[in-house]
Amino acid sequence: MSGETPVDAPLLSVDDVAVSLGGVRVLDGVNASADSGTFVGLVGPNGAGKTTLLRTLNAALTPDRGTVRIDGADVSGLSAKEVGRLVATVPQDTSLSFDFSVRQTVEMGRTPYLSRFGGMRPRDQETVERAMARTTVEQFADRSITEISGGERQRVLLARALAQDTPLLLLDEPTASLDINHQVRTLELVRDLVDDGKTVVAAIHDLNLAAHYCDDLLLLGEGRILASGAPESVLTEATLERAFGANAVVSRHPVTGSVYVTALPDRPTGGDAEGRIHVVGGGGSAARYLYLLSAAGYEVSVGALNEGDSDTETARQLGLDAVTVDPFAPVDPATRETVRERIERADVTLVADVEVGEGNLANLEAVRAADEVVLVETRPFAERNYAGETATRIYEGIRSRATVATPDEVVGAVTDAVARVRSRSPSGPAR
Repeated sequence: MSGETPVDAPLLSVDDVAVSLGGVRVLDGVNASADSGTFVGLVGPNGAGKTTLLRTLNAALTPDRGTVRIDGADVSGLSAKEVGRLVATVPQDTSLSFDFSVRQTVEMGRTPYLSRFGGMRPRDQETVERAMARTTVEQFADRSITEISGGERQRVLLARALAQDTPLLLLDEPTASLDINHQVRTLELVRDLVDDGKTVVAAIHDLNLAAHYCDDLLLLGEGRILASGAPESVLTEATLERAFGANAVVSRHPVTGSVYVTALPDRPTGGDAEGRIHVVGGGGSAARYLYLLSAAGYEVSVGALNEGDSDTETARQLGLDAVTVDPFAPVDPATRETVRERIERADVTLVADVEVGEGNLANLEAVRAADEVVLVETRPFAERNYAGETATRIYEGIRSRATVATPDEVVGAVTDAVARVRSRSPSGPAR
């Protein structure tokens, strides 16, 4: 989706749309477009106008100014049935009060194609069956829509929308009330539909899910387009601060490679850092945390690392205090003592999910001097231990008193650990 109408005719075109509700201007001068076979995510803070824009796209609202065209047709001049053949909508609220079966609910999607007194034709039934199979709801087709779970109901409403057989599909917060498993299943299904040629516009509150699954994003703020385009061009620290007033860091997810947004605590307003953090990493395992913790306002040190290590390069780029040894050299006793000094000065020591061998075992030994430890685990230590039983014994001793965190929990875990240190020493930074 982009802020300018492309030369070639897009499937969806929004031209200078303005909408007022209750005398309040909710959308003002929105210009956007979406090509066939694209997944467009609408993102922005609450009250930005995402739902209002979706309701304008499906002609539920008539704009005060501007036009919405779908497949070349101005939706404001179409009948409800004509609009229903162009665009289908899955609402945010999946609660349904009527006691119809799942099959009957999906069949409602064929309403725009039925005559006033005509029933379902064979091709309508075939379309319904395909929609149910695509969303894997056929196994409870005869159950009441009120008796199935929220995740299942979401898939039923998606099946109903698919049964409409429209070129454009609108989704309003399709993952808002779902657990992570159903969120992923829903968006994987939507992504498959897009890959098969469907055009989807979805309001998505989770920026990281939007970045992972969408082709383009439209960032709304105060009823206007603040940024549009590919996720990496829209989700920047500057635009997020403008739209959400958020202190956030934008990086790449270490597994998926997608743009990844991490919200940070507010930066300190005075001259002092929020606290001192020493990071133990290596081989790139700590790079992301160095960036996040530095951006969060902490005074960060790291090591010991080999010269040439990617974590060393990251530390240098960020201007951090890095304890290093020569390339491929082990951590010698003098360097281990330097690491121990950094750890004793730190409020919290963060241990990344680094592989441990004889060369860097001394780093793990030095961590035993830390009062507060946050331990990052993405795989069992046994799978990254190359230093034998001694390393296992040291690691398990550290783990028994550490806060164990996933990569996504690191900033919060460190913040909580620093708060514990400050509560024990309220006069200021430890040591």
